[in-house]
Amino acid sequence: MDSQQALAFCTTWLGSWTGNRPEELSLFYSEDAFYRDPANPQGLRGRAEILAYLRTLLKHNPGWVWEAEEVFLIHGGFVLRWRAGIPVGREIVRENGLDIVLLRDGLITRNEVFFDRSTLLTRMKQLHAQGKP
Repeated sequence: MDSQQALAFCTTWLGSWTGNRPEELSLFYSEDAFYRDPANPQGLRGRAEILAYLRTLLKHNPGWVWEAEEVFLIHGGFVLRWRAGIPVGREIVRENGLDIVLLRDGLITRNEVFFDRSTLLTRMKQLHAQGKP
């Protein structure tokens, strides 16, 4: 995989994070995939466990948008630098982060997500304190 191919993969994959389509998104992951993000520091193992998580996560965040900014090739995959727009109430919280992505036969075998979600959580708590969902 070269940089152009990695970026093309990211564009399609990240597009599946928007619109509450967990089954579609799960198909990017191998049956034995490992997934970790700030909400799951111990990680999730296997497509079925990842899909269960994605169903809840995407249901609550159907309007968020993820965009690839840059990819760095590594052995077996890439590191992705991304930005996201996450609707919280009437505002869009902007986040930036990194993913480590390993692939086998065109499917993700390992996906580790890193970002500081403190701004996002603070804004969500503020809305909740105001009685807004």
